[in-house]
Amino acid sequence: MAAALREMPQEGIELIKSFEGIPDGDPSTVNLDPYLDPLQIWTIGWGHAVVSNGVMVRGADNKALAKSMFPGGITLEQAETLLRGDLVSRTADVLRLVQVPLSDNQFGAIMSFVFNCGGANFAGSTLLKLLNAGNTAGAADQFLVWNKGRKDGVLVELPGLTRRRRAERALFLGQDWRAVAATPVTRSRGAPAVGVPAREVPEAPTAAEAAAARKAMADVARPVARKAAPKKVPAKKVVAKKTPARKAAAKKTRR
Repeated sequence: MAAALREMPQEGIELIKSFEGIPDGDPSTVNLDPYLDPLQIWTIGWGHAVVSNGVMVRGADNKALAKSMFPGGITLEQAETLLRGDLVSRTADVLRLVQVPLSDNQFGAIMSFVFNCGGANFAGSTLLKLLNAGNTAGAADQFLVWNKGRKDGVLVELPGLTRRRRAERALFLGQDWRAVAATPVTRSRGAPAVGVPAREVPEAPTAAEAAAARKAMADVARPVARKAAPKKVPAKKVVAKKTPARKAAAKKTRR
């Protein structure tokens, strides 16, 4: 019998909503309409991909098809319903992969991560390995590794992803994720990053980052060497030396 699915905590929902954004494909209408996301996928609400015959609708040429899937658009309440529905399959993945108990904050943070990065990336991540090994602090820091994406074909840090990973880490640790999310990400020259897309798609860490993460995992898994107990040296039998008087007595006895 399959395990019952866990309800998504509201704080996790709010974190996802704050970073996914909810653009409106047609502001002239009352409700929310489909829009093209950065990957040219028609999307509606908080990151819900528009699907036709089991295939995601892509490209500007398919605008009419995308709109026909949601005639009249959707309300904010319907958008949240779609979001919760999208989280169901992710919930099953998380419950299957995580082998340790999770608080609501930890579960919500991981669900946000999986919603953005995908279940396959989570399954192979050092974050999951450290979490299942009982290293909660190490797992929390692994959120921060997943903050890069492609920009003009080059893998770079995306400030929007950095903010999201910091917020997820804060929620995971039971901290104020809203305050963390509100803190601007500064570039190397110290200027705050601006004009960041609302929805950014991360890529897996680089080989060097993955190697560093594996080393951290090995350090955690390595047993602590114990000092060998000192060997017990058997006590020497002390033989009393015979005095001249005792020697003489012994000779008389032998006679």
